[in-house]
Amino acid sequence: MKKKKATAVICAGIMLLSALTGCGSRSAGGDAGNTGSAGTESTPAQSSAVQQESGAQAEGELPDVEVWTTNEGYLAVEKDSAEYNFYKELIGVGLVMPYVEWNGGTTYQEQLNLRIAAGEMPDVFIPVNGMETDLIKSGALLDLTDLLPEYAPNLWNLIPEELWDAMRAMDPSGEGKIYCIPQVIDYGRNGGMIRKDWLDALHLEMPETQEEFVEVLRAFKTQDPNGNGMADELPTGGRAEARWMGQLFGMYGVAMWEGFPQWDIYDGELTYAGVTPNMRDALEWIHSLYAEGLIDPETLLNDKAAWDGKINSDKVGIWEHIPQESYSYAENIASATGKQPEIAILPAISAPGYEGFYTARRLNGINFVVANTDDEAKIQAVMKFLNAYADTSLWSQMYTGVEGMHSEMVDGSLKRLPDDKATQQKLIMEPWNGVATVDFQLELLEGQMTADREWAISQSMTNIQENQKYVKAFAGDGIPSSIFSDYPDINNRTLYIEYATKIITGEYPIEKFDEFVEKWYATGGEQVTELAREWYASTQK
Repeated sequence: MKKKKATAVICAGIMLLSALTGCGSRSAGGDAGNTGSAGTESTPAQSSAVQQESGAQAEGELPDVEVWTTNEGYLAVEKDSAEYNFYKELIGVGLVMPYVEWNGGTTYQEQLNLRIAAGEMPDVFIPVNGMETDLIKSGALLDLTDLLPEYAPNLWNLIPEELWDAMRAMDPSGEGKIYCIPQVIDYGRNGGMIRKDWLDALHLEMPETQEEFVEVLRAFKTQDPNGNGMADELPTGGRAEARWMGQLFGMYGVAMWEGFPQWDIYDGELTYAGVTPNMRDALEWIHSLYAEGLIDPETLLNDKAAWDGKINSDKVGIWEHIPQESYSYAENIASATGKQPEIAILPAISAPGYEGFYTARRLNGINFVVANTDDEAKIQAVMKFLNAYADTSLWSQMYTGVEGMHSEMVDGSLKRLPDDKATQQKLIMEPWNGVATVDFQLELLEGQMTADREWAISQSMTNIQENQKYVKAFAGDGIPSSIFSDYPDINNRTLYIEYATKIITGEYPIEKFDEFVEKWYATGGEQVTELAREWYASTQK
C-alpha cells in the first residue's frame, strides 16, 4: 500500500480550537449515527489512545480503529467489550467508540473540536458544519482517491459514480481528490407524523388543507386527546434554531432539511430557500400558530432530548422526523402510558398559493472522513473497516448486532430487541443509514418483527412507504460545502437563525424579514449565490 504522509494536523487543531465558541449543529445528516476513542498517528503528539490503554498490537495484527458517529445515549464501545469482539470476529478489525453525546450535533461538535485541537483526532468520524473544508486545506484528512477503489471496492462500487464526482467537487484545492465518503439516501427519509389515535379519539379526519390542519391543532390543544384529564398536549412544534419543523415550512414549498434551508429553484433560478418569499410567508404563518399557543412554547429552546422526551411522554400531536423510526416513538409512548398509540404519516399539505412537500435529500452530507496518517497498518485497518461497512452480505449481522444485547434468538433466527440505551452499546456499523434504500429499510424492519412488537413495527413499515408519496427532491442536492469556505456564518445559518426565531416568537415583526434578506446578501450571500449557481450550471451540462 502506498504510504500517505500526514501534514499540518496540529495546525488544523489550533485553527479549529479558535472556533470552539462558535460550535453549532450538524449541517447535514441530523440525528443518526455513532462515536469513538483513539488518536491518529500523524505526529508523535498524536499517539493513539487505544494503544496507550491496551499496549502494542500483536505482531501482524491490525490496530483498532476509533470511530465517531452519532450517539443518542447508548453505551460506549470499549476495547475487549462484547461489541468490540463482535466486530473483530465479523470484519477482522477491532472498533472502539467512546461515549460522546450527539445532542443534535452540538455536543458532538464541541467534543470533536477539543479532540482535534489536542492533536488526538479520531481515526474515522463524521465532520459537522462544513469543518471538512478546513481540515482538507490543512492536510488533516487522508486522501482516499486511490485507496478506496483498490482497498475498499465494496464501498467504491456501492456509491454511484456521480456522487463520487460530488465528493471530488468538494476538494477545496480544485484538484478533484476524494477526502469524504458521502451519506446516500435513495428515498425520502424525513416526513411529518401525526397521532392518528388522537384524531380518532376526537372523531377528526386526517387534515388535507392548511385550514383543516389548524383546526386539528386547536382540537389537540383543547380537547384532551391523550385522555389524561389534563391540558398538557402540545399540538406541534420542533427544536431550537427552528429545526425539525418541516411539517410547517414544507407547506410553503420551502426546501428544508432538518432545519437547514436548502438551495432550490425559485423564480427560475437556484436560490437559497431562506431568503425567498416562501420563507417569509412561512415564518409569518408559523408566528400566528405560536401566538395562538398551537406550537410548543419551548420549541425554540428544545434540544433533541427535550423534544423527544415530550413526544415519548404522550404530549405531542404532530412532529417531523424519520417515519421509519416511528416504531421507537410508539413503543416509548406505550411504555410511558400503557396504551398502544397509532402514528401515521401526515400528508404534505399545501398552503394557499404554494405546493407543499417534504424535502428528500439524496446526498445527505458526509458520512465519514479519515484522519491523515503515515501509519500503513492504521490505513490498512481503516480500509478494511470501510470495505466491510459496504459488504451487503454482512448487513443483516451488523443489524442484529450482539446476541443477548441487541438481539435474541426467536424461532431459530435472531430478532432485534427494543432499543435500551441503559444496556446496549451503540452499534458502530450502521451502513443502512449511510447507503440507504427503502427496500433494505423494510427488510430491516421485518427482521425486528415479533408477535409482541408487530403493532409498532408494522406502523413503521407502512409509514416509510406512505411517506414516499409526499417527498420532493431539490435542485441544490449535492452542492459542495466549499462554496461557504469564506462565509462560515452563512453556512452556520447565523443570521437566518436570529431572524427566524425572533419572527416566530414575535420579537420581530414580519417586515424585519426584508432586512434579513438585505443583510444576508450584503454579508456574503451575493458571492455564495454566484458560486452556487455556477455549480448548478456545471451539473446541467
